[in-house]
Amino acid sequence: MPLAAQELDIEAAYHAVSDTYLGSDVDIHGLCRDKRHNEPVMQGDFVDTYLKVPTNAGAKAAKCAVTLFKYKDIMAVLRDADTFTSGFIAEGLGAFFDGLIILAMDGEQHRRTRALLQPVFMPQTVNEWRPEIDRVIREEFLLPMVADKKANLMDFGLYFPIRAMYALMGFPADDPEKFKKYASWALALVAANQIDPEKAKIYGPLAGQAVKSLYDAIKEVVVSKRSEGTQGNDLISRLINAEYEGRALDDHEVTTFVRSLLPAAGETTTRTFSSVMTLLLERPELLERVRNDRSLIGKLIDEAVRYEPVATFKIRQASKDVEIGGVMLPKGAMVQCMVISANRDEDAFENPDAFDLDRKSRPSLGFGFGPHMCIGQFVAKVELNSAINGILDLFPNIRLDPDMPAPKIAGAQLRGAKFIHAVWD
Repeated sequence: MPLAAQELDIEAAYHAVSDTYLGSDVDIHGLCRDKRHNEPVMQGDFVDTYLKVPTNAGAKAAKCAVTLFKYKDIMAVLRDADTFTSGFIAEGLGAFFDGLIILAMDGEQHRRTRALLQPVFMPQTVNEWRPEIDRVIREEFLLPMVADKKANLMDFGLYFPIRAMYALMGFPADDPEKFKKYASWALALVAANQIDPEKAKIYGPLAGQAVKSLYDAIKEVVVSKRSEGTQGNDLISRLINAEYEGRALDDHEVTTFVRSLLPAAGETTTRTFSSVMTLLLERPELLERVRNDRSLIGKLIDEAVRYEPVATFKIRQASKDVEIGGVMLPKGAMVQCMVISANRDEDAFENPDAFDLDRKSRPSLGFGFGPHMCIGQFVAKVELNSAINGILDLFPNIRLDPDMPAPKIAGAQLRGAKFIHAVWD
């Protein structure tokens, strides 16, 4: 059966996304370091020239006129959403979400929508979900693995964010296969953003099928919850009940927003988990320190997001003529912000190429910054914290498996490790 005629399972979908964004076999950190020092404002498109991966700008958007590498320049762009807008994403990645994707919103529409959604994702709300997240991770995933005394941790990492997040969203929790199906649909949407026309022919139809299937599945839950009175603490119930300045979301909007959140709900957390655990297991002394002081896990996650951000770059579009680093940009020009470079800028972070939990706290840009900062970051951090705590509690003396290949963090965009082979006592 040809690939386009069947559905991807979750592992195939995840690896399809990884392969799509793997890019050229280059040292991205080394390239960015060279640019920071010698051409901090590069005229032209760095990603297209060196990395060869899709962007969320979509094929209709012009190639980027300028690429930025310094922390201060990128911070200024991400902070100023009026001058540097995101609406073009509606024609790229947003096309798979009927344009109703918060990443693709600007101005008043973005402010109102964010204000509706934000309270649902604040720490005080997310922390109410912590006991259920802990239960799911330990009882459904980690405890059944204990006796094996070895595993590819990504067999866990691929599934737990999806299982935990979908339960918190309010999907029925009694059918694990449904979670896997929904997750594979969500990943198929991300894999559809192809440069290669032949791959686009394969993944385009899969995405078209997935976007409708996912919409129908979510809409069924939304309608059911609204008819039941939405008394629950889950995300869908909270979105149905959310109101800002007298406006609430209708069923279509709730469904579409939930659908747009699903790819990040699993995919990004999975990749962050892979980087955190790789960086931790590579450093046995640090592993022991964190095992003995769990208050360090928050710093561990933040430093991993700085050191190896999942999203290596972000794109914005100039809404007016503007100057950046001595380069004049006309209205409509695309600006590429190399987040992975900003996070290792020597002017922003002391000894930036060291993985250091004790460094002076400063915002990294791994979750973005400004009005479009990742709305789900607190959920991801709670899930990751629960997962790392669970592993340290239940897998005594966990360490990398010396008989298996060592994990490697890779990817020109959407970075992470494909496998993490570990053993424990």
